[in-house]
Amino acid sequence: MSTPVIPSAPRERAVGRALAVVLALLTVFGPISMDLYLPVLPALTRELNASTSAAQLTVTACLLGLAFGQVVAGPLSDRFGRRRPLLVGAVAYIATSALCALSPSVESLVAARFVQGLAGAVGIVIAQAAGRDLYSGGKLVRYYGRLTVIGGLAAIIGPVAGGQLAAFTDWRGIFLFLALLGAVILLACLTVFRETLPPRECTGGGLCRSGRDFRRLLSDRLFLGAVLITGFVNAALFAYLSGATYVLQGVYGLSPQGYSFAFGLNSAGFMVFGFVAGRLSERWSEKGTLVVGLAMTLLGAAGLLVTAALRLPLAAMVLSLLTMVSGVAATTPPSTSLALAHYPGIAGTASSLLGMARFAFGGLAAPLVGLGGAGTAVPLGLVTLVCAALAVIAYAFAVRPRARTAEVVVADGKPVDRVTAAS
Repeated sequence: MSTPVIPSAPRERAVGRALAVVLALLTVFGPISMDLYLPVLPALTRELNASTSAAQLTVTACLLGLAFGQVVAGPLSDRFGRRRPLLVGAVAYIATSALCALSPSVESLVAARFVQGLAGAVGIVIAQAAGRDLYSGGKLVRYYGRLTVIGGLAAIIGPVAGGQLAAFTDWRGIFLFLALLGAVILLACLTVFRETLPPRECTGGGLCRSGRDFRRLLSDRLFLGAVLITGFVNAALFAYLSGATYVLQGVYGLSPQGYSFAFGLNSAGFMVFGFVAGRLSERWSEKGTLVVGLAMTLLGAAGLLVTAALRLPLAAMVLSLLTMVSGVAATTPPSTSLALAHYPGIAGTASSLLGMARFAFGGLAAPLVGLGGAGTAVPLGLVTLVCAALAVIAYAFAVRPRARTAEVVVADGKPVDRVTAAS
């Protein structure tokens, strides 16, 4: 099937610094919701008398909420604009974070976390869709690179702050902190964020139109390949997020504070490689950068399994995790650009499928790492290696053939957008 052709030149709009900051902040909904309470997850498990797998379902529930919430928020933002769904999502996030803090059992916490994920998904999908409203070509790839950096920065701040907050409060206080953070982001959106999608470009047609758009996107082999790659590498990432706290604290004996700093090192790698990948995708090759990221992810996951099986020292574990997490970051800007570059008219819908794969695959992988109990890292190694291998297979069968034949679309004698960077 031929790659969709963009009918007119892309928009290029002036973006003020304040709006750019708010768009970046919207990306923290997912990482901060996931990472802030991870250092106290073992304590939460004990207090609620839950099993390791049951406690990890609080991670899974949030991930699934973040996934399916985007499927709803994306088409709504294409139909009604970006601003109104965003404000509704921010208010709902504040309320559901407070509900998490008040949960009396692990079952009620799992339910509250799912709804919290639904609300947080709105900010994530609109950050991506609004970027497609405002940027194109190399600027679009650079923008997604910045989002990756901000996500990595949130991942650094989250566990470090969570580890330090654990010295002063319990897991309930951490969820109240999330509600406060949601209020800050809501205030920023009210004062700075203005509609990025012109009314004349809003779509109509309700569910029937959304269904047609979803079928159109999923029938595009390049789009589907980019989505599968994103889903599989993020499944490895979220397996790490779910299992690392038990591995580093339970197997290697780190304190919550020590875990937060080890986690911060890996997140620093995520941030750095996300930034570098955005630049490389723009100046060198989207395809080449994607291949490098996939190779790093596969190598790190293999190292993780070997380290776990042979019970190698902490340094080997941290190095393997750093390589894998950095590889995931390197795949994010090129895979996101490949998925969204051709669909400016339905950027919200396209972003929702990309985000759904990211968090749904992650939600399915996260509880698997706890099946062997808290005393072994072998399940974590197996899950991450299988996910990384599946991402490589998706690239080989769906993205690589299209990347080799991609052409630059031209309108009125000028390139209007990159289909992909040919190697």
